[in-house]
Amino acid sequence: MNAETAVGTPASSQSVVDAVLAASRVLVAVAARSLAEVGEDVTLPQYRALVVLASQGPQRVGDLAEALEVTPPTATRMCDRLVRKGLVRRRASREDRREVRVTLAPAGQELVVEVTRRRRREIARILSTIPAADQAVMVELFGKLAAAAGETPDRDWAAGWEL
Repeated sequence: MNAETAVGTPASSQSVVDAVLAASRVLVAVAARSLAEVGEDVTLPQYRALVVLASQGPQRVGDLAEALEVTPPTATRMCDRLVRKGLVRRRASREDRREVRVTLAPAGQELVVEVTRRRRREIARILSTIPAADQAVMVELFGKLAAAAGETPDRDWAAGWEL
């Protein structure tokens, strides 16, 4: 194999990919623990759907599927489960009653807020062991990573959406 890895990443960048993968495992574990602590029977993919609805507002199931990078039938089944759990509502669009939009129910909004609060607390605990100068570098680099991925900053959606 030459200086390129099997996935087309230069070998010199492979350590960055490995570091991001390790950090992502930590963050997924924090998310899973935070979700489990609230006692709701919600999977991580379902929680991600709730976060998308919290950050992007009510949407058609097809648009939610696109945001989650799943097929529309998968998103429909996920929404069916979330509706049964009382976390999501289906509503006819105000502009076109044939169009159905999904939106967070109050319980879904509360779940996102509580899980986010728990995640913030655990991440703060982990970060407290890292020197402040390194944390400042992390702010800049994780901000660039989130922007490159198209992630909406928490401060831009924390106020919530009309339910």
